Amino acid sequence: MNVGVPLFVAPADRPRHNRAVRVPDPVVTAAAVPRPGGVRAAAFLLLSLPLRIAGFVLLLTGTVVGVATTVVWVGIPVLVATTAATLALARTERRWVRRLLGTPLAEPAPEPPAAGVLRRWRDRVTDPATWRAAAYVLVGFPLGVVEFVLAALGVVLVPIAVWVLPWVAWLHSHLALALLGPSRADRMQRRAERLQTARARGVEAAEAERRRIERDLHDGAQQRLVAVAVNLGRARAKFDTDPAAARGLVGEAHTDAKLAVAELRDLARGIFPAVLADRGLDAALSSLAARSPVPVHVDVALDPRPPAAVDTTAYFIVGEALTNVAKHSGALSAQVRVWRTDDRVVVEVTDDGHGGAAVRPGGGLAGLADRAATIDGALTVVSPSGGPTVVRADLPCTW
Repeated sequence: MNVGVPLFVAPADRPRHNRAVRVPDPVVTAAAVPRPGGVRAAAFLLLSLPLRIAGFVLLLTGTVVGVATTVVWVGIPVLVATTAATLALARTERRWVRRLLGTPLAEPAPEPPAAGVLRRWRDRVTDPATWRAAAYVLVGFPLGVVEFVLAALGVVLVPIAVWVLPWVAWLHSHLALALLGPSRADRMQRRAERLQTARARGVEAAEAERRRIERDLHDGAQQRLVAVAVNLGRARAKFDTDPAAARGLVGEAHTDAKLAVAELRDLARGIFPAVLADRGLDAALSSLAARSPVPVHVDVALDPRPPAAVDTTAYFIVGEALTNVAKHSGALSAQVRVWRTDDRVVVEVTDDGHGGAAVRPGGGLAGLADRAATIDGALTVVSPSGGPTVVRADLPCTW
């Protein structure tokens, strides 16, 4: 299943399958930076030193030579090439940090197009992102030496590898986030745009839900209640002349009334399940699993309990995902896992079906993404051909 909506999940937490959907990133705060494991941290700190040395030498040499030879015009192409190389090194470092440290490091805002090499260079030189990238390259060399030494010690001293290196790599992630990521203004602008889009999608989802409720009431309970009224009216007219027929009509009205009550109960459960408010998400998801035609294992670990909006969103995401599993996946079993980190709730629905499904506008998975977006959440779907399929939602607990 491929979801064409804004999503991002930190690589360190994401399930590993052959094909993942990943759409542009949200604003990443310091609290969202994951702490890598000891092996990944050691690999990053050991293998980064050659890149840091090359970047430092290139930037320092290119700048000195370029400035010194500017008077004879030779320095201008040298400075242009040095700037381009520095930005290329910054792009490489971002990919390196994302891949090994699992830091959700976004690219800075793209530079506006400009005609001519010198104009593009001027725009790059006046862009704060270029200066922050240069600062990262300059600081990265002495820092890389220290990190290399610590990583080398970690190879022979297990306590350093287990306890120290992950924290050193985590601090480096923050440095990369500050110097190689978008500026604060860019992050705030992206956040505003994303929240505006999420609000619009939330309004559309609410309107679609209103239409569904209206349709269900009109086609279901309302028709049942009309039939009850008609049958009771006919029965009243026959009480004196044909008591047996009147009793039969009253019986039909009673049956229709019970069906109307059941339909209203189902409708109310679709709006907000009582078990969710009374007993929490664990019991509510267990109830969903019990009604699923596909065997479902539920594992919920939420402490403390998240806000009501997160509970509700998680419940309906799992419900829609299990409906898709039953209808389209051909799965023999499914698993629902829900757990809480410091600032978010992660919902993961996995099935062993054939995979390879697609998302269409107005379809169930598009609805899941819209539901997650209403509280600034993110959805990821991994569905290689042959399965398994993993639907994951990351729902923030604070806004």
